[in-house]
Amino acid sequence: MPKKKSAQGKVSSEQLAAVILEQWKVEVPGNYLKRITESLGLLSDEEVWWRANDASNSVGNLMLHLCGNMRQWIIAGLGGAEDIRKRDLEFSEKGPIPRAELVEKIETVVKEASRVIAKLSPADLMKKYSIQGFGVSGYEAVIHVTTHVAYHAGQIVYVAKMKRAKDLGFTKLPPLPAKKK
Repeated sequence: MPKKKSAQGKVSSEQLAAVILEQWKVEVPGNYLKRITESLGLLSDEEVWWRANDASNSVGNLMLHLCGNMRQWIIAGLGGAEDIRKRDLEFSEKGPIPRAELVEKIETVVKEASRVIAKLSPADLMKKYSIQGFGVSGYEAVIHVTTHVAYHAGQIVYVAKMKRAKDLGFTKLPPLPAKKK
């Protein structure tokens, strides 16, 4: 990541853009997509569409929702593609859309969103966009989607942990130092 500061001691827009774009690559296609797809691999097609109650979403709904959100905010919002999202359908779907199809959908959307993000210039990131009725900068859109994916990835991981009753090993902390006797 860039460490050099401009003459005034401030980070340039190019440096900030590089940090934001690198963070996307590390977190969304790197960490969160891996956790989502590995969690889906632990669930049956039936479990993917299980709902704890009527107020809760299934993992399948969350997958469709993440795809819709990334497509709307990044691919359409920042990339200029047509906004074809039908948000209500993401939550009303009851399945069964097979796990493999859901994984393919999210992998495709993440790749397409990553291509759009990789082409964004610092000026594109500073520009204002109207996305889902919100006036946001390109920076805000990328950060919104990154945190949105993180939020729902956590829910998907939680369901997989609950259904399998085991730690999925996604968090690896360094060992604590040995206590002196």
